[in-house]
Amino acid sequence: MVTAMTTKTDPALLSAEELLALYARRALSPVETLKAVTERVARYNPWVNAFAALNPRALMQAGESEARWAAGRPLGPLDGVPVTVKDLLNVAGFPTRRGSKITDATPAPEDAPAVMGLKAAGAVILGKTTTTEFGWKTPGDCPLHGITRNPWDPRRTPGGSSSGAGAAGAACFGPLHVGTDAGGSIRIPAAYCGLVGVKPSHGRVPQWPHSAFGSVSCAGPMTRSVRDAALMLSAMARADVRDPFCLPDEPRDWRQGIEGGVRGMRVAVMRRPGFDAPLDADGEAMLQQAADWLRQEGALVEEADPGFPDTREGFGRVWGVALARMVSLTPEAKRGMLDSGLEEVARREGGTSAIDFLGAEVARTQAAHAAGQFHLRYDLILAPCTPTAAFAADQPTLHPTQALWRDWAPWTAVFNLTRQPAISVPVGLDAEGMPRAVQVAAAQGRDDLCFRAARAIERAAGFPLADPDLAAKAPRV
Repeated sequence: MVTAMTTKTDPALLSAEELLALYARRALSPVETLKAVTERVARYNPWVNAFAALNPRALMQAGESEARWAAGRPLGPLDGVPVTVKDLLNVAGFPTRRGSKITDATPAPEDAPAVMGLKAAGAVILGKTTTTEFGWKTPGDCPLHGITRNPWDPRRTPGGSSSGAGAAGAACFGPLHVGTDAGGSIRIPAAYCGLVGVKPSHGRVPQWPHSAFGSVSCAGPMTRSVRDAALMLSAMARADVRDPFCLPDEPRDWRQGIEGGVRGMRVAVMRRPGFDAPLDADGEAMLQQAADWLRQEGALVEEADPGFPDTREGFGRVWGVALARMVSLTPEAKRGMLDSGLEEVARREGGTSAIDFLGAEVARTQAAHAAGQFHLRYDLILAPCTPTAAFAADQPTLHPTQALWRDWAPWTAVFNLTRQPAISVPVGLDAEGMPRAVQVAAAQGRDDLCFRAARAIERAAGFPLADPDLAAKAPRV
């Protein structure tokens, strides 16, 4: 069993908001923060394995930020705050390897839109974090970088596909981390690692180039607090002409109204995401606890079924055909270098007809329609996030199509199909000391309501930090 830290004296343990307040008072400098973070990376990353690459220019960037603060001219609302970026997004000057041995090691010539927004706000890019190969699965390993481990317990996975972002957040390798989510790849590792994970409304955060799962994928924040997630989204959610599907958002501070609470909101506790999804006893207890907290805060909470169609076949086709296409574009000579599970999914879904694939898109639209109708009556959906706590990091990926709905994403993928915003927020620790979470979802475009509910749950939960020192002593099996 892993317990938690109580001290917050190390700058690496502070939130982005706390760091910025200290910078403004000249009580802490960005260079001091970066040194504290890199010391933790040096200490814990050898076994956590959260990074695909570290940024050799990070100290210089922190020094430039320090000079701006000294002059009273910070560049933007994140000036001097360390940020990591998942290695599915481009960072200029770094290769985007996507966790794969078959990808090009040539550095990207320009930043992805979300990265550009973070840099414009003054963030210091600490490095790029690991991902499952092409972001295809939940277990946190990939052919290129091996196994990433959970700072709460090295025997457990941090989840995926944003495995390095989840692990880096839990290990306090900086307060802000960029993940991507096509079926739960932000929310699942956030849940396993005790973080807040934001899947924004589709198009809220522009993306380019789009991933293989572009029709359902989003980029979003993974942080240790809801307010930090809202602050980070404010920098990421800026319209970009490279993405033809992004929302034409005006600049906004998503922290505005976040403390408004949930009094008077109608909250539906969802038991079926279109099918009988698995959930263990601890997950059930956490769902009830979160419902009780929202009820105590004045929300009108009741069980209600959104009437989603069975989303397994529809999402399975979107996921599987995208992977089959990717495998088909891989030269025969290199296919043996791919994660073996990718080829298994490709064999299963590669023969899908155009008619069947369009049927999956119809199912997606039906789910989105059901969500829109449901949110005429309910402001929020409260649902489990994962069927269990984090499972073993070293276990092989067997029968991935079945695992998708049994172990990985039964509760999260529906909100990718509907394109609504959903936030994973930690509720408590189970009997083995592992984090458990719920998710809150709102109508498309109402990310603000998700933030308010997540913040209300966070205030009630008072969730602790992981202790990697203690976790590292856990016996390996």
